[in-house]
Amino acid sequence: MNKPISVAPRKSAPRKPPMALTEALVARTMRAVEDAGPVPGMTPMTDADYARVRYDILASAPAGPLKLFAYGSLLWKPAGEVRGGERAVARGWHRSFCFTVQRFRGTLERPGLMMALDRGGQCKGMVFEIAEPVADHLEALLRREMTILPAVNVPRWLQVRTEGGLSQALGFVVDPANPRYAGKLDKPAVAATLASAAGHWGSGAQYLFETIRHLDACGIRDRNLWQLQELVAREIGRVHA
Repeated sequence: MNKPISVAPRKSAPRKPPMALTEALVARTMRAVEDAGPVPGMTPMTDADYARVRYDILASAPAGPLKLFAYGSLLWKPAGEVRGGERAVARGWHRSFCFTVQRFRGTLERPGLMMALDRGGQCKGMVFEIAEPVADHLEALLRREMTILPAVNVPRWLQVRTEGGLSQALGFVVDPANPRYAGKLDKPAVAATLASAAGHWGSGAQYLFETIRHLDACGIRDRNLWQLQELVAREIGRVHA
């Protein structure tokens, strides 16, 4: 007579701790800011500039659908229309709050910080396909990511790995020669800026919160951003105590 097979109960996956940075804390950093327009002394990109960049991208694009590597706000506030979506890793690059802004999520009086891909490490994100007509949706993307010359956040073809293998996708990386490049700041300094700076697009804390939340929805956990949100939450609590 066969003995019954004993099956050990399945262990449930450990629950992720909740974010220290909450919507309530983010709300404390939000304020009404009127868009003051282009920053004095900066040169806005023109229609001809966007056409040139768009042409260069399309002329150098690999065969097949044009892919986009999203690692930050493009996950939750896309420009243009994209489709599909699969997790991918871009090696040699990492997320970093590494360039200053005096508009959008900062002001002249209180500049903010924005995120780009900087050299070193690796970055987990999502790869999407830019929908047809590609040229139109690509231009919408460029107008969102690039506003002034010289551009600090520049398009570049990245080698990314998905479950299907290696491919090339368009990503936006920081130009370290740009005057707005802030370099490798320590986390407390970044947290202090994100907890206080805001512009007509919203606050730095909101930008961080939404990025982490949407990465989490894609099954991606960025250890550095997770540590940063704890510092930002603590800083907001201290400033608004």
